[in-house]
Amino acid sequence: MTAPGEGAPMTAPEIQQEIERTREQLGETVEELAAKANVPARARETASDVKAKAQAKAADVSGRAQAKTAELSGRARRSPVVQRRWPLAVAAGVVVAVFVAVGRHRKA
Repeated sequence: MTAPGEGAPMTAPEIQQEIERTREQLGETVEELAAKANVPARARETASDVKAKAQAKAADVSGRAQAKTAELSGRARRSPVVQRRWPLAVAAGVVVAVFVAVGRHRKA
C-alpha cells in the first residue's frame, strides 16, 4: 500500500496512523449526522427560541400598555365628565393591548 501522492510503500505504523485518522473522521461524521437526525432536540431548541422571543415581545407590549394606561388615566383625572368613566377606559386599553400581544404571538 502506498501513501497518496507518493511512490514508496507505507510502513505498518503509517498504515495504523492512517486507520486511526480515518476512524476519528468517521466518528465525527457519525456524531454530526446523529445531531442532525435528532428532530426532537432540534424542535425543543426552536421552541425555546420562539418562547424567548414571545416573552420579550409580551413584556414590551405590557410595558407600552402600562404607559398608555397611565397616560389615559392622567387625562381622565383632568376631565370632570370622564372622571367617572376612566376605569372603563383603562380596562378597555388593557384588553386591546392583550389582544394585540396574543395576535402577534400567534403570528410569530
